[in-house]
Amino acid sequence: MSKYMDYTSPEAQFFFDVNKSPLFKKDNKNLINILGVNQLNTLDNSSLLDIYLSKHNFVEPHYHQNAAELVYCISGGAVVSMLNPYTKEVLNFRISPGQVANVPQGWWHYEEATHDQTHLLAIFNAPTPEVILGSDILKFTPSSVMAYNYCMDESAWIKTTEKVKPSTYIGPACLEAERHLSQRQSHFAYSPYHYQYQPNPYHYRQCIPKTF
Repeated sequence: MSKYMDYTSPEAQFFFDVNKSPLFKKDNKNLINILGVNQLNTLDNSSLLDIYLSKHNFVEPHYHQNAAELVYCISGGAVVSMLNPYTKEVLNFRISPGQVANVPQGWWHYEEATHDQTHLLAIFNAPTPEVILGSDILKFTPSSVMAYNYCMDESAWIKTTEKVKPSTYIGPACLEAERHLSQRQSHFAYSPYHYQYQPNPYHYRQCIPKTF
């Protein structure tokens, strides 16, 4: 159902510069701008994130509790990964300019830029994109709860997660992590998006869009 809006009101807004609405900025090459009803009051059931990434930077794992997300690649390239909660599969979709990947509402997902100067548009069917971030889950869930539920040493969990920063949005979140990522890429003898079978409930597969 559409919201009521008095389009004759002098307060009705029909234009907005998304470049002036930052959500998160890691540096000049990795940032996210936001547009929702709080920025443009005539929007109905839509919103977007304008995402800029350099190679091997991630939009961190997260999910949107109030909206589905359509990820459109404007320039560069990215891999959009999501966990299908019904099949327990992690799906990986490599997108290039003009291609999209659709993430259903509430699905755990993340994006990695495969090229420098990657520009993505994330479009939502909600007036404001709400989000639960992986970094917030890791940082704010009590260590005692994690240790007890997953049979871990609590002090080891605290040490492992001590560098996690809440609301990371774009990772890696530190220079050390970026160095490790660079080393990780150099050690792959096969595509980093190909996963071999592992004896656990999650089965990974590579999804390559058809070309016509």
